[in-house]
Amino acid sequence: MRAHPDQATALQTTAYPATAPVTTGAKEAVLLVGGKGTRLRPLTVHTPKPMVPAAGVPFLTHQLARARAAGIEHIVLATSYLAEVFAPHFGDGSALGLHLEYVTETDPLGTGGAIRNVAHRLHSAPGDPVLVFNGDILTGLDIRALVDTHQRARADVSLHLTKVPDPRAFGLVPTDADGRVTAFLEKPQTPEEIVTDQVNAGAYVFTRSVIDAIPAGRPVSVERETFPDLLAAGAHLQGMVDSTYWLDLGTPQAFVRGSADLVLGRAPSPAVPGRCGERLVLPGADVAEDAKLSGGTSVAAGAVIGSGARVDGSAILAGAWIEPDAVVRNSLVGAGARVGSRTVLDGVVVGDGAHVGADNELLGGVRVWCGARIEPAAIRFSSDG
Repeated sequence: MRAHPDQATALQTTAYPATAPVTTGAKEAVLLVGGKGTRLRPLTVHTPKPMVPAAGVPFLTHQLARARAAGIEHIVLATSYLAEVFAPHFGDGSALGLHLEYVTETDPLGTGGAIRNVAHRLHSAPGDPVLVFNGDILTGLDIRALVDTHQRARADVSLHLTKVPDPRAFGLVPTDADGRVTAFLEKPQTPEEIVTDQVNAGAYVFTRSVIDAIPAGRPVSVERETFPDLLAAGAHLQGMVDSTYWLDLGTPQAFVRGSADLVLGRAPSPAVPGRCGERLVLPGADVAEDAKLSGGTSVAAGAVIGSGARVDGSAILAGAWIEPDAVVRNSLVGAGARVGSRTVLDGVVVGDGAHVGADNELLGGVRVWCGARIEPAAIRFSSDG
């Protein structure tokens, strides 16, 4: 099970519906975008995690576009943190060919509580499939295949599962020979407890009536309460292993990698605003002729890349300034931030409006907070030689 900071609550005995009849396709979805994104700070100080730009557009744009390509028409966004940001940007969704609605939590409700909290905005009949997905996962999941699997199996809930090399950081989801989920196991502590390499990948298809049966008005975690409770009640939970591209964007390093993979075309999205390749330079950016951009680097409108600068595998956000001969690798430079001449960044996040002076060297996970100022030649990780 995916880890979320939801408070575990006592299981409530619920009469879950019998297996629903097969319908055709899924037309609506719930997108969970309420998290505070604390692991991503300072990226999320002023911006909710799904709105941080990846490959030139807010990450949420990629998720919405992929859902639309899979036949989804109506999406309800479950918002909370900085909820006021979403609607002004996406409006009613018509620009993406979607009908978008927004429901804001006033108190944290957890993943299951958030799903239940938006149920009144869904139009599906009790037996219809509803796609539910998390707002922090970049994936090449075949959404139609997950819905088809759900309907063929006549499942109550179907889960996208992915295989990971080291499952110790995840809850495990073993399945039988027919793909039916047999257990939800907490993070394994010993080799003997690693009974599968399958983990919850954060996308589900719920039969609508199951959503309506989630307890209302209190925090509920689907990972810790809803799914185990359903299994104990004899419901049919189906797993579909899809081992295409999958990345949890919960850390700055993962987010930078995800953006680069979108630009490179390793992670599929119809919303990348240009051709996939080594670089993506948006209209309005100013890149010096002798600057070198590579590795899936994206440069937003209003950004400036100075002469002789080298930028590899990085995201340079709107209005940022990379001065001449700076080197930026696997890093994100926030909106309006500035990186001085000859400064080296490698695996670094520079928050919005921050200023890193010339001749600094920042490496290995350093986070420069929004608006901070680092004087020239103030920090080095290696000696001058």
